[in-house]
Amino acid sequence: MAEDSFDVVVVGGGPGGYVCAIRAAQLGLKVACIEKGATLGGTCLNVGCIPSKALLQSSELYAQASHDLAGHGIGVGDVRLDLATMMARKLKVVDDLTKGIAGLFKKNKVTHLAGLGRVVGKHQVTVAGQTVNARAIVIATGSEPMPLKGITIDEKKIVSSTGALAFGAVPKRLVVVGAGIIGLELGSVWRRLGSEVTVVEFLDRIVPAMDGELAKHLHRTLQRQGLAFRLGTKVASAEARKNGVTLTVEPAQGGEPEVINADAVLVAIGRRPLTEGLDLIDAGVVVDNAGLVVIDDHFRTNVDSIYAIGDVVRGPMLAHKAEDEGIAVAEVLAGQAGHVNYDVIPGVIYTHPEAASVGKTEEELKAGGVEYRAGKFSFLANSRGRTYGQTDGFAKILADRTTDRVLGVHVIGPAAGELIAEAAVAMEFGAAAEDIARTCHAHPTFSEAIKEAALAVAGRAIHS
Repeated sequence: MAEDSFDVVVVGGGPGGYVCAIRAAQLGLKVACIEKGATLGGTCLNVGCIPSKALLQSSELYAQASHDLAGHGIGVGDVRLDLATMMARKLKVVDDLTKGIAGLFKKNKVTHLAGLGRVVGKHQVTVAGQTVNARAIVIATGSEPMPLKGITIDEKKIVSSTGALAFGAVPKRLVVVGAGIIGLELGSVWRRLGSEVTVVEFLDRIVPAMDGELAKHLHRTLQRQGLAFRLGTKVASAEARKNGVTLTVEPAQGGEPEVINADAVLVAIGRRPLTEGLDLIDAGVVVDNAGLVVIDDHFRTNVDSIYAIGDVVRGPMLAHKAEDEGIAVAEVLAGQAGHVNYDVIPGVIYTHPEAASVGKTEEELKAGGVEYRAGKFSFLANSRGRTYGQTDGFAKILADRTTDRVLGVHVIGPAAGELIAEAAVAMEFGAAAEDIARTCHAHPTFSEAIKEAALAVAGRAIHS
């Protein structure tokens, strides 16, 4: 095979793309991965999941030192915020991980090609003036922040999530437009560090895709932490001025406009597929009205040598969904049976407390006419929650009323993002609530809340 020819060329080096490239190489294929960014890892690693979690952790420690440690008998004196050091730590975390991916490419003999990839034929991609030939092409270019009509993002005063991860100073007044995962996480960061945060949301509830009971509890908790919410409200305009931003908002269903002044505004109304510059349409690839690349059940586009995964295709825009698709399409290209179970993809909001879900919500089950039983257990009665002083929240299991098969699990509380993995494994193997209830869980652990919720499905929780 020629030096510029590969079995697989992956366009995009984010979670879906780099994982796809590594797995394909493990399966004996000659692989190249094209990435236009300065480093590998895509949005998630460079300006998304990873830096936001670094700041969430740092800001939570700051909040604990400021408000919570005294109750543990720990005196820390005056707590000072060194934002520059906090940001430097965030950058080091990102840098270490991006270098790690580069090391994995070398280990697995994946060729890294830097530059913007353009699809110029069924089996050809150009990058940095070079034409690369491929038996198969995988599009994994991810997504970008959704713009809000009439509002110009300058990444200084009016920012996307990228700018909100890099403020040089804590904004005194921050308005977050959008009460989804990104808005709530970054709003939490800056609230902990001292901002007056107002969240403006067009709908009448936060995180609309999550279980309603979970969302209501999270809403109340974040309000207690000082976040203000303006639900059922739309932003008509936002104008950056010398000393801040002037927003005009109005009721979503119509009414009198109102002016809000802020030092900074975060626009976090969602994300859209990023396919600009790929020349996919010229290559004959079908893209729908939402900008998503249309694929079949094996990730193949209408052009039989071109595949697509991750945020550019249907399904939730989640890094772990993209990773699973990357592995699956690599296995398909190697002649194996790659598969993703879209019914068991967890979602996590890394606020405090964390909120996590997998499977169906109560609203979805009711809409589908599915008869179910719900078991719920509060962290107030969880021993480790008590010892850690983290008792806010609950675990809820939804099981089929007839078969007892677990249909959905929803957790808000300490380590919810970790606890949801047990639920995902159980659902992947078709477990009943009884199976979880009869599995021995270590004591004292947060995971006992999952067991107790499973017991509660049958009305026999021990500690409530």
